[in-house]
Amino acid sequence: MPASDRPSDRRPRIIVGVDGSEASVAALRVASAMAEPLSAPVEAWACWDVPAGYGVYLAVGIEGVKYAAHQVLQQALADAFGEVPAFVHPRLVRGKPGPALIDASRNASLLIVGRRGHGNFVPGSVSTACVSHAHCPVLVVHAPEAGAGDNAAQAQSAVLP
Repeated sequence: MPASDRPSDRRPRIIVGVDGSEASVAALRVASAMAEPLSAPVEAWACWDVPAGYGVYLAVGIEGVKYAAHQVLQQALADAFGEVPAFVHPRLVRGKPGPALIDASRNASLLIVGRRGHGNFVPGSVSTACVSHAHCPVLVVHAPEAGAGDNAAQAQSAVLP
């Protein structure tokens, strides 16, 4: 294995799955708080694909689906940061979120996803798939509780001593 391909020799890289949920916005904030001290880039991934029953979408065109994913990504970045930090790079990726993020984890130091699960104890399908199959450590971030205060400060305090 060439020296540059060894995990310890690569620059840290953090990938965040973004779906527009409060949990994914919180995940972006946590990624930012972790990335700055490490000088690590953050890739904010919004995945999109043609939905089941795609016949109607083919007639109308898939650009609308892609555009909607782009809008979700831009809004999540605005909600998380206001002005997006220079080390955060948005990526619009065609594919189902679980498999796409798992594949991306092969070249990441950390994968961060929000938890959109059902109830208090059941994680969502994407976060479960990532935890089970990712090729790097995975951090699952919960949505902030209602009325919990400043989310950016919470993300910073949750990560840094």
